Amino acid sequence: MIQKNAVLTFGIIAVLVGCVEKFSNSNAADQSIICNEDPGITYICGLTNAEDLLALGDSGMILTSGMSSEGGNGHLYLVNTRDNSWEDLVGGTNFLQDFDNSLYPACSELFNVNNFSAHGLALKEIEQNFFDLYMTSHGAREAIEIFKLDLRSGSAILTWRGCVPLDESIMHNSVAILSDGGFVTTQFMVWEEGLAPAVSGETRGSVVEWHPGGAPEIVLGTELSAPNGIVVSNDERYMFVAALGAREIVRFDLAQEPITKAAVSIESIPDNIRWGEPGKLLTAGGNIDFGGWSVVEIDASELTAVKVGGMDGEAAMQGISSALQIGEKIWVGTYSGDRIGYFEKQ
Repeated sequence: MIQKNAVLTFGIIAVLVGCVEKFSNSNAADQSIICNEDPGITYICGLTNAEDLLALGDSGMILTSGMSSEGGNGHLYLVNTRDNSWEDLVGGTNFLQDFDNSLYPACSELFNVNNFSAHGLALKEIEQNFFDLYMTSHGAREAIEIFKLDLRSGSAILTWRGCVPLDESIMHNSVAILSDGGFVTTQFMVWEEGLAPAVSGETRGSVVEWHPGGAPEIVLGTELSAPNGIVVSNDERYMFVAALGAREIVRFDLAQEPITKAAVSIESIPDNIRWGEPGKLLTAGGNIDFGGWSVVEIDASELTAVKVGGMDGEAAMQGISSALQIGEKIWVGTYSGDRIGYFEKQ
């Protein structure tokens, strides 16, 4: 049952991330398009496959990834939650490349703005309105692409700094930044095998970690079925991963040797994970048996889960992959669509 429904819900992912072709990237600056609404949710249209969402500190801005679609290219969108305007950050006048080859020596080429697919995102605020941004990207290379994002002047300046190449045979999904500038990222599926084996319920992927001066390595004891979203606790003792194929949120205790884990089952298919209210996590994904999608809140300590929002299969926005709480509103993104949305938390 899990395999059949997960493939129906997520089968389009392989097409979206596997068909990356070069094209001239056009920036959409300061747009605000409120499109057709369903009861209880507002949509902002024009953003292609905004798979992951992040809040930019207290700036009132959201950063979204934009996975490539067939015949298209990737995007990084900046959304202003105050007026619903947005702009595409890559390839514009405020996009720069300043390669730090001493910190990222394995990165052999500059970032290819015409051949990338933005997937998972992670942010670390260095100072107010100034961030490290890590992005899981496919296309010209399988890598974690690393940027600085500067909002201090009132406009967004995005500067590429380097990359950490990853195993080209594997589709990596989400990423979380560590305190030393390293990261952890999830191995979602083997490209040649496609999606079906990954979501079969078997343990076919792991977490990979990288630290400055080293090479990416698999974290032993983190084998999961289609590991997807990932976050770490502030003290970096706990790592939370969405096991999409098993429909679980898994908590790893990294202070134990060997690593121990506990899990909570989710009735929908968990995709990305984000921190929400203190001590709480949010995940989102498609429903198994009755269509549509759900947003689920997980208590990180008790490992209990409760639904806090969702829509049925008739809603204009489907393929939900990420949920982000800002105030009392929950924003959602999709791996397959032309919009993001927001609604009041239930």
